[in-house]
Amino acid sequence: MVMELWDLYDINLKPLGKTWERKKGKNHDIPDGEYHIVCDLLIRHADGDFLLTRRDLNKDIAPGMWEASAGGSALTGETAEEAAHREMFEETGLKADRLEFVGNTVSEWSHSIFFSYVAYVSGDKDAVVLQEGETIEYKWVDLDGFFKFLEQDDALKGHNERYRKYIDTLR
Repeated sequence: MVMELWDLYDINLKPLGKTWERKKGKNHDIPDGEYHIVCDLLIRHADGDFLLTRRDLNKDIAPGMWEASAGGSALTGETAEEAAHREMFEETGLKADRLEFVGNTVSEWSHSIFFSYVAYVSGDKDAVVLQEGETIEYKWVDLDGFFKFLEQDDALKGHNERYRKYIDTLR
């Protein structure tokens, strides 16, 4: 694994002038009152379908679970939006036509401030390229399939809660 450095912020997103080296599964070791930026994206195709991906079976958190997002931590010097574009391309091979900011959520446990986006894409749906070590399968689902996904036992629930406000506008 390549070393990742994250900028640290206070709860109001004021930079603290400090960095944190990512340690596998150890985000909760970040000092209290300090946070790093994490982006996550719900990917929606121009035809209305949503991209679902299945997490690699060797992931520390939720191996093998299906999720309706891509994303990860912003690297030192990177904005949340820049991280969103980078992570989306790394994990799916897709580039967003545009991003729609959905909102922020704070996780005290992981010392993270999540920036959630809907990423709109067009083009070939078979252009998805899975990132080794991150995802092992993908599928596109229509709106009905998306709502069914939200209720599945093998659906990663944390992401869904961050998108609840957006999802409720789709009903």
